Amino acid sequence: MKYYLLSVMQPPGEPPAPEILKEIMHNLDVFHAELREAGAWVFAGGLHGPETATVVRAKDGDVLVTDGPYTESKEYLGGICLIKAPDLDAALAWGRKATVATTLPIEVRPFMGEAEDG
Repeated sequence: MKYYLLSVMQPPGEPPAPEILKEIMHNLDVFHAELREAGAWVFAGGLHGPETATVVRAKDGDVLVTDGPYTESKEYLGGICLIKAPDLDAALAWGRKATVATTLPIEVRPFMGEAEDG
Protein backbone atom coordinates (compact mmCIF):
# COMPACT_ATOMS: atom_id res chain seq x y z
CA MET A 1 0.00 0.00 0.00
CA LYS A 2 1.10 3.54 -0.71
CA TYR A 3 -0.05 6.89 0.61
CA TYR A 4 -1.61 9.30 -1.88
CA LEU A 5 -2.52 12.93 -1.41
CA LEU A 6 -5.76 14.09 -2.99
CA SER A 7 -5.47 17.89 -3.18
CA VAL A 8 -8.62 19.95 -3.70
CA MET A 9 -7.79 22.77 -6.11
CA GLN A 10 -10.00 25.71 -5.10
CA PRO A 11 -10.61 28.69 -7.41
CA PRO A 12 -10.52 32.13 -5.78
CA GLY A 13 -13.77 34.01 -5.29
CA GLU A 14 -16.98 33.63 -3.41
CA PRO A 15 -18.00 30.20 -2.13
CA PRO A 16 -21.03 28.50 -3.65
CA ALA A 17 -24.51 29.44 -2.46
CA PRO A 18 -25.52 27.79 0.85
CA GLU A 19 -27.86 25.24 -0.76
CA ILE A 20 -25.11 24.14 -3.19
CA LEU A 21 -22.49 24.04 -0.43
CA LYS A 22 -24.83 21.92 1.70
CA GLU A 23 -25.09 19.34 -1.11
CA ILE A 24 -21.30 19.35 -1.63
CA MET A 25 -20.70 18.79 2.10
CA HIS A 26 -23.18 15.90 2.08
CA ASN A 27 -21.41 14.38 -0.93
CA LEU A 28 -18.06 14.75 0.88
CA ASP A 29 -19.46 12.99 3.96
CA VAL A 30 -20.59 10.09 1.75
CA PHE A 31 -17.19 9.98 0.01
CA HIS A 32 -15.32 9.97 3.35
CA ALA A 33 -17.58 7.18 4.67
CA GLU A 34 -16.82 5.13 1.55
CA LEU A 35 -13.07 5.67 2.10
CA ARG A 36 -13.41 4.50 5.72
CA GLU A 37 -15.41 1.40 4.74
CA ALA A 38 -12.75 0.47 2.16
CA GLY A 39 -9.89 0.94 4.64
CA ALA A 40 -8.42 3.69 2.45
CA TRP A 41 -9.11 6.60 4.85
CA VAL A 42 -6.18 8.23 6.62
CA PHE A 43 -7.11 11.91 7.05
CA ALA A 44 -9.01 14.75 5.37
CA GLY A 45 -9.62 18.40 6.05
CA GLY A 46 -10.42 21.74 4.48
CA LEU A 47 -8.18 24.78 4.65
CA HIS A 48 -8.88 28.46 5.14
CA GLY A 49 -8.13 30.69 2.15
CA PRO A 50 -4.59 31.70 1.16
CA GLU A 51 -5.06 35.14 2.72
CA THR A 52 -4.72 33.40 6.12
CA ALA A 53 -1.34 31.87 5.22
CA THR A 54 1.98 32.73 6.81
CA VAL A 55 5.13 31.81 4.90
CA VAL A 56 8.28 30.95 6.88
CA ARG A 57 11.46 30.93 4.76
CA ALA A 58 15.17 30.53 5.48
CA LYS A 59 17.29 33.17 3.74
CA ASP A 60 20.87 34.26 4.26
CA GLY A 61 21.15 32.59 7.67
CA ASP A 62 17.93 34.15 8.92
CA VAL A 63 14.28 33.12 8.94
CA LEU A 64 11.81 35.46 7.30
CA VAL A 65 8.10 35.39 8.17
CA THR A 66 5.70 36.84 5.62
CA ASP A 67 1.93 37.16 5.85
CA GLY A 68 -0.22 35.93 3.00
CA PRO A 69 0.39 33.51 0.18
CA TYR A 70 3.84 33.21 -1.35
CA THR A 71 2.64 33.22 -4.96
CA GLU A 72 -0.36 34.42 -6.93
CA SER A 73 -2.31 31.64 -8.59
CA LYS A 74 -5.52 30.83 -10.45
CA GLU A 75 -6.19 28.07 -7.91
CA TYR A 76 -5.07 27.37 -4.38
CA LEU A 77 -5.02 24.37 -2.07
CA GLY A 78 -8.49 24.30 -0.54
CA GLY A 79 -8.32 20.96 1.25
CA ILE A 80 -6.60 17.63 1.38
CA CYS A 81 -7.44 13.98 1.72
CA LEU A 82 -4.71 11.49 2.58
CA ILE A 83 -5.53 7.94 1.50
CA LYS A 84 -3.93 4.50 1.24
CA ALA A 85 -4.25 2.65 -2.05
CA PRO A 86 -2.49 -0.32 -3.61
CA ASP A 87 -1.49 1.58 -6.75
CA LEU A 88 -1.98 4.73 -8.81
CA ASP A 89 -5.01 3.33 -10.64
CA ALA A 90 -6.82 2.77 -7.34
CA ALA A 91 -5.81 6.25 -6.12
CA LEU A 92 -7.10 7.78 -9.36
CA ALA A 93 -10.42 5.98 -8.86
CA TRP A 94 -10.69 7.70 -5.47
CA GLY A 95 -9.67 10.99 -7.11
CA ARG A 96 -12.54 10.59 -9.60
CA LYS A 97 -14.98 10.16 -6.73
CA ALA A 98 -13.49 13.17 -4.92
CA THR A 99 -13.89 15.46 -7.93
CA VAL A 100 -17.52 14.41 -8.32
CA ALA A 101 -18.17 15.03 -4.60
CA THR A 102 -16.43 18.43 -4.46
CA THR A 103 -17.16 19.59 -8.03
CA LEU A 104 -13.53 20.83 -8.05
CA PRO A 105 -10.31 19.60 -9.66
CA ILE A 106 -8.40 17.03 -7.61
CA GLU A 107 -4.66 16.53 -7.89
CA VAL A 108 -3.56 12.96 -7.05
CA ARG A 109 0.07 12.56 -5.91
CA PRO A 110 1.90 9.62 -4.40
CA PHE A 111 4.07 9.94 -1.32
CA MET A 112 7.56 8.51 -1.48
CA GLY A 113 7.91 5.07 0.09
CA GLU A 114 5.33 2.57 1.18
CA ALA A 115 2.55 2.97 3.74
CA GLU A 116 2.71 0.87 6.88
CA ASP A 117 -0.16 -1.59 7.20
CA GLY A 118 -2.19 -1.47 10.36
